[in-house]
Amino acid sequence: MRRVRRRSTVLAVKDGPSTALDELAQALDETLLGLGDGVNCVQRKTYRAYQRLRNFACACPPQKTKLLVYLKVDPKEVDVVPGFTRDVTGLGHHGTGDLEVQLRTLQDLDRAHDMFRASYAAA
Repeated sequence: MRRVRRRSTVLAVKDGPSTALDELAQALDETLLGLGDGVNCVQRKTYRAYQRLRNFACACPPQKTKLLVYLKVDPKEVDVVPGFTRDVTGLGHHGTGDLEVQLRTLQDLDRAHDMFRASYAAA
C-alpha cells in the first residue's frame, strides 16, 4: 500500500509574479481585518477564517476566475444577485455562513463591503 500525502491549500501569495486574484485576496484580507480592532485571521486547511468572537467570514483559495467568501448574513435579508451572491443554506461548503459572495474584481469587493459590515456586526 502506498500512502498519498495531500497538499494543504494556501489562500494567496505564491512564488513568482502575483496575479489579479492574488491581489484581490490581499485586498480582501485588508478589508476584513480593517473592520474592527478585535478581528483575527485563522488559516484552516481549506479556507481562511476571519473572526471576532465567532467566525463572520470565510474565504476559500482563489479559483480560476473568482474568489469565494462565505458570510454570516441571512440570505433572505439581502438581495441575491445571480453571479455575485448565492444562498448556500443547506448546501455543503467549506467555511461558515449561508451567503456566498463571488469576487472577481476590486469593484466587487467595494460592492460587498456593506455585507462584510453586516456579517461583522452579527458576530
